[in-house]
Amino acid sequence: MSETPVRITVDGSEVQAASGQLLIDACEQVGTYIPRFCYHPRMRPVGMCRMCLVDVDVGRGPALAPSCMLTVSEGMVVETASEAARKAQDGVLEFLLVNHPLDCPVCDKGGECPLQDQTMAYGPGESRFVEEKRHFDKPLPISDLVYLDRERCILCDRCTRFADEVAGEPLIGFMGRGYHTEVNTFPDRPFDSYFSGNTVQLCPVGALTARPYRFRARPWDLTELTSTYPNATGDRISLHASRNRLLRIQGVDSEAVNHGWLADRDRFSFEAVASPGRLQAPMLRSDGELVVASWSAALAAAAAAVGEALGGDGPASVAVVGGARLCAEDQYAWAKLAKGVIGTDNVDAQLGDGLPAEVVCALPRGTIADACAPGGVVLTIAGDLREEFGSLFLRLRGAVDSGAVTLAEMSPLAGSLTPLARCSLRVRPGDADVIAEAILDPPQGAALAGIATEDLRAVAALAAEHPLTVLVGRSSVAESAIPAAAAALRLAGGFPHARFLPLLRRGGAAGAIDAGLAPGLLPGRTTLESAGAHYGAAWGAVPSERGTDTAGILAAAAAGRIDVLFLIGADPLADFPDRELARRALERVATVVAVDTFATASVSCAEVVLPAVMFGERSGTHMNIEGRATAETQLVTPPPQCRRDWEIAAELALLLGSDLGIASPRQAWDELADLSPLHAGAGWDDVRADLDGMLLPVAAGSSAGNGGAPSPAGVGEPPSRLGLGDVQLPAAPAVAFDSYSYRLVADRRAYDAGTVLSNCPSLAGFARPAALRLNPRDFGRLGCGPDDLLRVTSPAGVVSVTATPDEAVPGAVAALTVNSGGVDPGELIDAESVVCEIRVEPPTS
Repeated sequence: MSETPVRITVDGSEVQAASGQLLIDACEQVGTYIPRFCYHPRMRPVGMCRMCLVDVDVGRGPALAPSCMLTVSEGMVVETASEAARKAQDGVLEFLLVNHPLDCPVCDKGGECPLQDQTMAYGPGESRFVEEKRHFDKPLPISDLVYLDRERCILCDRCTRFADEVAGEPLIGFMGRGYHTEVNTFPDRPFDSYFSGNTVQLCPVGALTARPYRFRARPWDLTELTSTYPNATGDRISLHASRNRLLRIQGVDSEAVNHGWLADRDRFSFEAVASPGRLQAPMLRSDGELVVASWSAALAAAAAAVGEALGGDGPASVAVVGGARLCAEDQYAWAKLAKGVIGTDNVDAQLGDGLPAEVVCALPRGTIADACAPGGVVLTIAGDLREEFGSLFLRLRGAVDSGAVTLAEMSPLAGSLTPLARCSLRVRPGDADVIAEAILDPPQGAALAGIATEDLRAVAALAAEHPLTVLVGRSSVAESAIPAAAAALRLAGGFPHARFLPLLRRGGAAGAIDAGLAPGLLPGRTTLESAGAHYGAAWGAVPSERGTDTAGILAAAAAGRIDVLFLIGADPLADFPDRELARRALERVATVVAVDTFATASVSCAEVVLPAVMFGERSGTHMNIEGRATAETQLVTPPPQCRRDWEIAAELALLLGSDLGIASPRQAWDELADLSPLHAGAGWDDVRADLDGMLLPVAAGSSAGNGGAPSPAGVGEPPSRLGLGDVQLPAAPAVAFDSYSYRLVADRRAYDAGTVLSNCPSLAGFARPAALRLNPRDFGRLGCGPDDLLRVTSPAGVVSVTATPDEAVPGAVAALTVNSGGVDPGELIDAESVVCEIRVEPPTS
């Protein structure tokens, strides 16, 4: 679209519009709303419904034209309410209502229905139709989440366009011809999209309804607030509740973040908030059993354990794991408690499945908008975005599919974006750094990387000649974070113009690092070594020695060096990659204090259990992976004995003889903004003033420090600032390769047996049983067939699992899904190994 404005006349008033802008958008921009059903600004116009017909004169006399299909031009004269336009709109509505049932009182869309509203505003007022309307069996379950009522469908093409254009899953479409045209799915193929809930929200009538919300409430009974979903991208949402119960989540169109789209796993996860599995009261272990206790008793027990540890082995014997599910204010309170009051730096919000905090801070930060900007190149060093980052996948897919962005990928497995990628480099687990080095020097690196020189040169040319955004994450938790981190650092040095988006899958992990819930860091990405006096003045003290991450904490716990372990919404027994280490750690710790919302496996090992609130029950600030601060809002009241995490931290500080000085989320955020150079200038009200929130740091966009304030550690600096420029990839252990030797990829799926999804009745059954995925050609080498039971052995353990062929898996690589509720790849993983080498063989061999 050109930036040159053109002058048009709308209903007698001369206005300006951008050249190339659609007429329907130009009119709405100046305050003239044109009714529509099929048009949606995030999808291509099709002119299906004809409701947006207006009188347009481009110099040849006025004529009716669909405003969603017409771009503005100089001198265009538009009449949106002429007699001809009104008559056309009246006729369109009359035809739509010929077969549309008049069942508004029992329709879920009643009260928020565009057809209802526009019939009142533009329709005939009465019907001339007396014949019998057509009927279909209803409702028709086209998936486990979506029901279809074909009688109500007005064939607007919104659902089918979303499925095809946006999600790339054309599972729903038009069938039949003429009078018999209807929307439906294909025989024996349900609408099993990860994004099907978006079609329900897009539907302008009640043809598509969501099973979790169906017949739950009327729109006028709902209380609604705009908020942020606490996932990694911080999708903007609206929460809907009635009688103090969350009933629905809808996407909100944020230009900077999610464009209104949501993954179903997020959209329908509101069911967990009212789950009967919620922790309802504090508990203490007595005679080997967890029994309900008072808050005062539980907090006193936790504080006494900390005090005893401090008096014995000192601050290093206390550790905090978790915090990624919290708001920034809660994260800051726990960081202040751990590092300022207790004095320990053994703090990590990640569970061994993310990236080193120093690397996240050192890399020049990019944004979602950078990744989707026309003319740019995106390089992904990650797994399948569709499985873990739903809205980011939809945005990036749309940008690549339209030709605006060029995609290159480095991954051990083919993924959902592979068919759209210009270059796909298959990376053997543990070799990401080798491939990155080869990209920087294709002739020398081709032989070492085992990839064609032409492919490496193609990626290098794209990266060098265009704006580059690198999406870096963990494609497999069976390998160390070092290969991906080292690859990112190497690319940052080779392509100084590159920007990086860290794909930390745990919702608030990026914000937790910025708030200080990471070893070696204080709020604002400031290292312990470079902390100024103002940190000590605000906190009273800061740790004198650098701590360790979750893997180091659990290793120390297993060795008996951790006396008190706080688990803040963390379940190491289910989520830490090395299950054996997690078990040994929790068995050896004298006191485990679990602050959580559900009774997880790790909670069952705790001596003290403190129930916390969930999203929808709290107000605060969410920080996403690009460093964008947006508001979370409270809509429902939490269970009576569940408390905010900052309150728990503040109470523990008082019992330890200190005072956090925090009495509200606003006060915590203001203190964080005063202390941290990263958060400076972002006031509580400033963050809430705009739908898109604020991108931090405020003064210099996404990659530089704030004005005259101290530059946050690593921001805008070369990676060597944090001493990570020389990160070396540890040599993989020597393995005698034979026909049974593989490297394991432990990847994730959108639907798993995780805590939240397991407590959502509509989503709990979607996790697929784990199977060892092998390249089809490997079955012949192994002498087995699909669905055969195989024995999988690693230095850490042995499992038996059925095998299934998967073309996305290359040879000599085996893939197994994490946390699927079946066979656990964590039994094979050793946290100290760079890669997980396994042997795959039939049980009888």
